[in-house]
Amino acid sequence: MNTIHRTLATIIAGSLIASACTTLDPYTREEQPARAQRQAVIGAVSGAVAGLITGDSSMERKKRALVGAGLGALAGAAVGNYMDRQEARLRAELARTGVSVTRVGDNITLNMPGNITFATNSAGLNAEFFDVLNSVSLVVNEFEQTVIEVAGHTDSTGSDSYNQTLSEQRANAVASYLRTRQVLGERIITVGMGESRPIASNDTDSGRQMNRRVELTLVPLT
Repeated sequence: MNTIHRTLATIIAGSLIASACTTLDPYTREEQPARAQRQAVIGAVSGAVAGLITGDSSMERKKRALVGAGLGALAGAAVGNYMDRQEARLRAELARTGVSVTRVGDNITLNMPGNITFATNSAGLNAEFFDVLNSVSLVVNEFEQTVIEVAGHTDSTGSDSYNQTLSEQRANAVASYLRTRQVLGERIITVGMGESRPIASNDTDSGRQMNRRVELTLVPLT
């Protein structure tokens, strides 16, 4: 069983355990009903299956450029250890912020939901989002041997073309802010996915808020 399959099995098993009781959200430290927990599990499975949005070829080109520019690459057992330490730092920095940290193999994805990122029809960063991005910047500047994919997503309000543009603007807004915090621009890839990858139903306000998100995926430079 490979790493992704083991991760998915763990997530799905966790959903079955959670289905019968009230749970404690690991990021907000608040109790939530089991149904909400199951929705979060569905989103995590969706992200794990999707993997990197930009694809292997784009990521490999980015990695080669960074290595060519003198940023050292990781190899062998050092990769897992490096990402273990980065994951631990991110979990410590982002505890209680509402941002989830998901590990799939050696990649780490940060899911930043709509209640702390953007309002409907807006690519302007919410004021409370700055502290979250400051924490992320602190860690990724410490662990600079990673490439950062910034993916913007929207809910289904509006046309496909409008949402595609909006998602790109959201990804670019986050990337621009990271650069103001001294994150090397050459490490960042941006992509907009419009409304094409929902992690919750667009039929409810809470579901649309979950879909209005930005995902940062950190990939080791190997």
